[in-house]
Amino acid sequence: MSSVGRGHTDQRRIDHEGDPMDVDAQIESVSRAVGTRDVEGGREGAVVVARSFDTTPADLWEACTDAERLARWFLPVTGDLRQGGSYRLEGNAHGRVLDCDPPRSFRASWEFGGEYSEIEVRFVPESASRTRLELSHSARLGEHWTEYGPGAVGIGWDMGFLGLALHLEQGGQEPPEASEWARSAQARRFTELSGRAWCAAHVASGTDAATAEAAAGRTIAAYAGGGDQT
Repeated sequence: MSSVGRGHTDQRRIDHEGDPMDVDAQIESVSRAVGTRDVEGGREGAVVVARSFDTTPADLWEACTDAERLARWFLPVTGDLRQGGSYRLEGNAHGRVLDCDPPRSFRASWEFGGEYSEIEVRFVPESASRTRLELSHSARLGEHWTEYGPGAVGIGWDMGFLGLALHLEQGGQEPPEASEWARSAQARRFTELSGRAWCAAHVASGTDAATAEAAAGRTIAAYAGGGDQT
């Protein structure tokens, strides 16, 4: 993956519902990319996460836009979840729905910690019963990106995609981060592997390997210590 490397493991621990979870397979099921571009007044960075799910576009759209279902795998949300409406995720970001084209895509502002960014989510049919979810999270580059790199938000989105997968496959009733699993050795391994994968994507985008590895190390340590870099 990168010069950081992804260690092999044959460990299979138990998830929060008592079923075996292959952490390596969960990490490898997601594709990740990092990009930067010049914008008026500076530069913008983006993390792009994608994963395919065995469900229809309509069901995946509902899972990502229905308040009751969002609370079961991501976070409780309040507000008006339609174009022009505002929303608030409990203990996390808030913003407005900027564009909405069900069941194809939506775009929303994402305001957290005094910083403004945007997410764009696309639902791409691969067959009648399989859909690819593509999420892009973009923001102006600043000290936070320099310090922590793309993994600061990337690890959080990996955890979100994991919660969505468990919700769709097992009918999970709570997000992984809100469960006992979040304090397990398996969760720590998930975080480390995610951080390494984002380091690889950072290097692939043209960033010096030493710089990317240092940022990834700080991000993994922050998440392991309970810090929230999203």
